[in-house]
Amino acid sequence: MFDTITPAPPDAILGLTEAFKNDPNPRKINLGVGVYKDADGTTPVLGTVKEAEKRLLRGEQTKSYLPIEGSPEYGAASQRLIFGDSHEIVNSGRAVTAQAPGGTGALRVAGDFIREITPGATVWVSDPTWPNHPSVFQSAGLKVATYPYFDAATNGVDFEGMLATIRTIPAGDVLLLHGCCHNPTGVDLSPEQWQTVAEIATERGILPLLDFAYQGFAAGLEEDAMGVRAIAAHCPEMFVASSFSKNFGLYNERVGALTVVARTPDAAAAALSHVKRCIRANYSNPPAHGGEIVRTILGDPELRQQWEGEVTAMRERINTMRHLFVETLNEKGVTQDFSFITHQRGMFSFSGLTPAHVKALRERHSVYIVGSGRLSVAGMTEGNMDYLCAAIADVLKG
Repeated sequence: MFDTITPAPPDAILGLTEAFKNDPNPRKINLGVGVYKDADGTTPVLGTVKEAEKRLLRGEQTKSYLPIEGSPEYGAASQRLIFGDSHEIVNSGRAVTAQAPGGTGALRVAGDFIREITPGATVWVSDPTWPNHPSVFQSAGLKVATYPYFDAATNGVDFEGMLATIRTIPAGDVLLLHGCCHNPTGVDLSPEQWQTVAEIATERGILPLLDFAYQGFAAGLEEDAMGVRAIAAHCPEMFVASSFSKNFGLYNERVGALTVVARTPDAAAAALSHVKRCIRANYSNPPAHGGEIVRTILGDPELRQQWEGEVTAMRERINTMRHLFVETLNEKGVTQDFSFITHQRGMFSFSGLTPAHVKALRERHSVYIVGSGRLSVAGMTEGNMDYLCAAIADVLKG
């Protein structure tokens, strides 16, 4: 059976990481994968995470299965972080949350659920978007279409083009929006733009799906929830796929959640019953350890305060790298204007580098970035900045 198959093409991002590992150049730089690096170029374990793990180890009494939807305490903590402690959605019971293996797992569960309740629905994603979005929903049996998002001429949002397409989306289709730190562009909607999108989605009967993977990495934990909450204020039904890989540094623990908001508590409970069916047929129930870390930190006021300080430190380091990157390019004599990068938000930057530039950076300097020109600013350090900018200056000369 397997003798006739040919190798599948490598993943655009994970395949890049594999090539990076095999590169013998000691000065190689990987700005492809979206993983936070500290000033030493390592991905640290947060101090609050280590403390939570110590507590969990001391008190651990079982390795039994979690419920299909995961820990209720984890779900409640996830909802409060997304919407706020006193939000009507949290207090009314209109939201239900299922723990999932990472944000990707949450998206796939959402895809399976959408396929079950509205099999003819199309999921509309931004152009560009995270490359895995189409694959996740197509694998769930859904159609995928795009709406304009990025304007290369202004390095901002093509909001008029975006609205023109959204106004044509049929009722019952799904509109996927990046909650903050748009991946790959780093360009987010303004509060006024979020308001407009929410109003149109409500008018047309579109079901919003918020991919919320970077809360805390743009402006702050509360500030970054502004878009999600704007949608919630207008749309009576919505999905939120959240992840704690970035803001807790729990990449290999695969900690995510799918939150479903319905018109009534009864409708939410019915929705959860179908979400659980989808989970049962997929991975049965979620892993416990990472979720328990998150629940422990969010449930302890002292640990919560310390964790918020750690998120702030990560965000500020990334923003510092944005400014240092632009300054160093200028010092290297680069005349092309990269100042827009300082206004982008989150871990990524749509740099404007062409596929030819990307290829030259890899072949001549062992600098690895995605073919679209997306840079992981989180992978830049004071130590690699000079070499990186000198390499970019070289390839820009031709």
